[in-house]
This record gives sequence, structure tokens and C-alpha cells, in this order.
Amino acid sequence: MLNFKIGSMITTKDMKIQLFGISKDIVGKRELDLPEDPSITTVLDLKKWLLSKYPKMGNLGSIGIAVDLEYAEDGLSLTNAKEIALIPPVSGG
Repeated sequence: MLNFKIGSMITTKDMKIQLFGISKDIVGKRELDLPEDPSITTVLDLKKWLLSKYPKMGNLGSIGIAVDLEYAEDGLSLTNAKEIALIPPVSGG
């Protein structure tokens, strides 16, 4: 997987966003390509993009983003990310 930065834009080749639980159901597949969009540089930008593309994600109480196997704060840069996962709320009892 290649991941490098041109200016402030993240450029990826084969970068995928792994989906789990209801997020997978909303999107209709297990993974998404990370868009090559110069406005998506942080976790918060990615969340905004996901909500614009998949409005039903807004119905979830919360959504977590893991970057390189760790939960990520909204301000975390995606520039050097190797792996991204979308973690929806979990229910249990």
C-alpha cells in the first residue's frame, strides 16, 4: 500500500476504509476506497465526507474511527495512515 503526501493532499493507492457492524450494512459493502480528496486530511474531515455520502450514518449515536489499529481523535491527521476502520456503536446486554 502506498501513501504519500503532495502539499496537504493525501494520495493513496489501494487505501481502504474497513467497515463493521451497521456501518457495513449502511454502505452495503465491507470496505470503501479512501477518497483522494484534498479536503480530507483529518479524521473529522473523513467523518464529514462519510455523512455527506451516506446520510444514514447520521442516525447512529456515535461512530468511531480507528487509524492504524488505535481509536483516533477528530483532529488526527490521516496523512501517514496505513489502515482506517469505521467502528459503529455496539450494543449488548
